[in-house]
Amino acid sequence: MTKCSLAVDIGASSGRVMAGFIEDNQLKLDEVYRFENKMIKQNNHYCWDIQLLFNEIKTGIGQCLEKGLQPESIGIDTWAVDFVLLDENDQLLTEAVAYRDSRTDGIMDEVFEIISKEKLYLETGIQFLKFNTIYQLYSIKKTNPEILKKAKTFLMIPDYFNYLLTGKKANEYTNATSTQLVNAFTKKWDYQLLDQLGINKEMFQEIKPPKTDLGNLKEELVAEFGFDMRVLLPATHDTGSAVISVPEVDDTIYISSGTWSLIGVENKFPICISKALDYNFTNEGGLDYHYRFLKNIMGLWMIQEVKRNYDDQYSFSDFVKLANQSLAFQSKVNVDDDRFLMPDNMIEEIREYCRETGQPIPSTPGEVAKCVFDSLAVSYQTAIDQIEEIYEKEFKTINVIGGGSQNEMLNQLIADTTKKEVLAGPVEATAIGNIVSQLIGLGEIDNVSDARKIIKHSFEIKQFINQ
Repeated sequence: MTKCSLAVDIGASSGRVMAGFIEDNQLKLDEVYRFENKMIKQNNHYCWDIQLLFNEIKTGIGQCLEKGLQPESIGIDTWAVDFVLLDENDQLLTEAVAYRDSRTDGIMDEVFEIISKEKLYLETGIQFLKFNTIYQLYSIKKTNPEILKKAKTFLMIPDYFNYLLTGKKANEYTNATSTQLVNAFTKKWDYQLLDQLGINKEMFQEIKPPKTDLGNLKEELVAEFGFDMRVLLPATHDTGSAVISVPEVDDTIYISSGTWSLIGVENKFPICISKALDYNFTNEGGLDYHYRFLKNIMGLWMIQEVKRNYDDQYSFSDFVKLANQSLAFQSKVNVDDDRFLMPDNMIEEIREYCRETGQPIPSTPGEVAKCVFDSLAVSYQTAIDQIEEIYEKEFKTINVIGGGSQNEMLNQLIADTTKKEVLAGPVEATAIGNIVSQLIGLGEIDNVSDARKIIKHSFEIKQFINQ
């Protein structure tokens, strides 16, 4: 039996259970189980099927013994901002409504009437996205205030899964910061903001940092799996875990490339200055209380939706090939326009944008894909210019991590657009960061600096330069 740690990494379209262990001073990964995730419609809202997801987590854990794996710990990461509320009997009061749901439309401006945009940014350092937890909670207060009155527990999605595994309630730090309700400097819930909004502050749990040991599995789960293990907190915000896997952070801008593109730098303190506010950068929490100074950019969600709109006739690699055959097509869209957040049809939305802006309209799958990739590269360039302006320095390297790092056409576009060296990889960035957080917590790796040295020598990193 191989001793290992398990990373449960759940994204917007899929999840997986990955086993990781150190062998010959290298980190080895083994995919145990992969499953689908998607939004479903419940009570007129787009929601996540969290009971199904938890069952999939258990299925993945259950397959470990069959694969000759002996897990010593497990850590769960997911996307940010979404949550559930529990009543006094620890029963769900709400569905796990998805951030792409329309319930927060117009809510941000209503919150600004109570708390100024400048004060919110100065206190929390978090960028303004209409689906941030603060606006989701205020939407509930506005439409279903009785739910907030009954709520005794606030848990973000990975916090809830940890509760189901252990019976322990905690809010993990990196994901909690994405709510726009944590003070960037005290690293605690900002009770003053909650009081101003009239949101019940008693339902929030103590904020625990990554590497915290929540304890063992519940007895009934030990009986079900046939073994016990520790439940450790990784950076439960998937980007927080992904950034841990950036091998070199000095003079490097990272792009965590997946459904979203998260572009930024690692910092030891929050940057809550007016220019960062103007450019809508965020200061999300990271491992060891470092900060991820970054911007959310609409990422490969667009090509995922294009793929779906073409009835999955083409794979992601097909779209890259087709885009390469459409190099003459030059139309671009603003990928951060809210119209691309949850359109009825992404292809038609892209075409309509081009029509409205007087550009050639993409007519083939290759032209649509080329438009998406070009538009992403331009958006990256803008964000990089803003980072360098704020830092008053030039960064030499861009490190693309995550599943999107496999898109060699986009990597080359980034190198050509930015005139910088692009390093692509590791691909399994989030699972890697999740696992090394656990290994540090277990004492098998001393610190994140040593972890990054191991990561650098364990996984392939490809280089792209301006041509």
